Amino acid sequence: MRIAADWEGYEMLDTSGGEKLERWGNVFLIRPDPQIIWNTPKEHPMWKKAHAHYFRSEKGGGHWETYQKTPDNWALPYRDLKFKISPTGFKHTGLFPEQAVNWDLFRKLIGEAGRPVSVLNLFAYTGGATLACAAAGASVCHVDASKGMVAWAKENAALSGLSDRPIRWIVDDCEKFVAREIRRGRRYDAIIMDPPSYGRGPGGEVWKLEDSIYGLVELCSQVLSEKPLFVALNSYTTGLSPSVMAYLLGATVGKQYQGFVTADEIGLPVTASGQALPCGSTALWSEKPLELL
Repeated sequence: MRIAADWEGYEMLDTSGGEKLERWGNVFLIRPDPQIIWNTPKEHPMWKKAHAHYFRSEKGGGHWETYQKTPDNWALPYRDLKFKISPTGFKHTGLFPEQAVNWDLFRKLIGEAGRPVSVLNLFAYTGGATLACAAAGASVCHVDASKGMVAWAKENAALSGLSDRPIRWIVDDCEKFVAREIRRGRRYDAIIMDPPSYGRGPGGEVWKLEDSIYGLVELCSQVLSEKPLFVALNSYTTGLSPSVMAYLLGATVGKQYQGFVTADEIGLPVTASGQALPCGSTALWSEKPLELL
């Protein structure tokens, strides 16, 4: 497992009973996590002093119960980047801190490429990977179907002092956008994909990762440049193992380009236990083997 252990503003303090206790700057939140199947004692004092607690509803969704006054949003730094944090009605805060371990990897790959790099970031959310790649000197095409998320990503770019970088902000269905880019003849040196496990398109069509991911990756392989640098595929679907995603990349991108495929879990350290909580997985096709970086 690769662990995002270099945060200063974020900390996972404890986990128990299907919930995690987190520090986001000076704000303490309790949120659900289905992977936390243990019921260890909740000894950390902030379990009883958290600012807010998210409760799931049996009918779907959920709600926040606020115990202490908190700002509507606040900034959280990671290295030279800054992100707007704001608890949403779907338990999220606008940031997945475990992805920082991938941001560092993307920056390293781009920084050591020795050539201009263009990146296509699909399902790009609030732009963590976009900003990391832009900070490393890449030009980035940021695509997300949510207008609100793209606006949020632009705010993060401004907070990070990256508004003047070559970033294209696109509100569109990712699969349809890639198909149009192929027809337009536009190509990219790197692709990052962070597709949802489940969702619905603008026409009500159902997206299920297991059913749709092969077609998406196969399509994306057609928009790569003649000498691609890397392709990264993230998954939060528990039934989709890192090895399955590695096989998928090998059967698509790896079939067209000579390179190396790796895959592993990513996670966050838990202060109370000294262990790490798995938070998804990433498969990577890269031009060079990672051990040489």
